[in-house]
Amino acid sequence: MFYLLLRYSILDNMNFGQSISYCFSNYFNFNGRGSRSEYWWFYLFATLCAFVGSVWDASMGDTSGSGFMYWLSVIVTFCPSIAAGSRRLHDVNKSGWLQLLAITIIGIIPLIIWMASEGEKKKNKYGSPIKL
Repeated sequence: MFYLLLRYSILDNMNFGQSISYCFSNYFNFNGRGSRSEYWWFYLFATLCAFVGSVWDASMGDTSGSGFMYWLSVIVTFCPSIAAGSRRLHDVNKSGWLQLLAITIIGIIPLIIWMASEGEKKKNKYGSPIKL
């Protein structure tokens, strides 16, 4: 699934490192618009961090899979992930608050569709189109 999403997101011209740098430099920036590659590359980074944290904890003897390093990675990437998701939804002319649909299991489906959709080419209420 990541392969297909990232394959189509590469058209946005933001690579893995640029996405991580941009999302951390805009840690609490919930305004503006964000590209597909910005969101999906950072989502992959946050997922990998959580996985590595979980493996690290397991190697230290924590068999629950959710020890200190796992939670540290989740805490560090939580706000920039929400901010990147908000900017991504703004690019498709949706409110960032729609991320709350993820609380309902069925709400994840439209969120994935919106996050993977191409952004609007014209100015919307969240700002000008992304120049790539």
